Amino acid sequence: MAVLIRSEEWPERSLLGVLSPPAREELLGLGTEVRFQAGDVLLREGWHDRHALLLLCGFVKVTATVENGETSLLAVRAAGDIVGEMATMDGAPRSATVIACGPLTARKLPADVLRELVRSSPEISMALMGITANRLRWANRRRLDFRGYPAKVRLARLLVELAECYGSSRAEQVVIGCSLTQPELATMVGAAETTIHKVLSELRGERLLKTGYRTTTILDLDGLKRLADLGP
Repeated sequence: MAVLIRSEEWPERSLLGVLSPPAREELLGLGTEVRFQAGDVLLREGWHDRHALLLLCGFVKVTATVENGETSLLAVRAAGDIVGEMATMDGAPRSATVIACGPLTARKLPADVLRELVRSSPEISMALMGITANRLRWANRRRLDFRGYPAKVRLARLLVELAECYGSSRAEQVVIGCSLTQPELATMVGAAETTIHKVLSELRGERLLKTGYRTTTILDLDGLKRLADLGP
């Protein structure tokens, strides 16, 4: 059974995390609650439906089909995030597929409801614009990383970002609760799966992280940041 996150625990960079309590409560009061299980497709690339989903608990993977027909992992989203808002706003077909990584609860927001909210609430409108801008910056950083850093540094940068956005602190460690396979990590950092296998082994040997069932634990976040060329 998925556990809902209390309001004070929404990730800081998520939509719910950046809103004031009144705006957050207004958003949480809209739409209808929906539930999904691991592997369920929340949104499908190419579909013409228009609703958005506000994630209340759990993780999703955002994927898209590339030119050779293979599936590429684009991003991970978690509780507090919104998915599907692009099609809601511009009316275009879905640009990606969203899949539940485990039990997940969300609010289903019809297009007309979300559009009216954007018109009536400057705070929520600005927050959505900020989320879109942050995602664009993230995508741009990925492109620059592919050109400027070796695979080990690219993976370290991705893990730091996941830890800071979606990690939970336990003692002096940070647990990333979303389950990402080695092929998925490889697509996100633009490396071969064999390379990622080797890099993960090296990071475990350097006591920077440990991996377990459905989790990755960062043992030394500052050390991982130094490796990622991100400073302490």
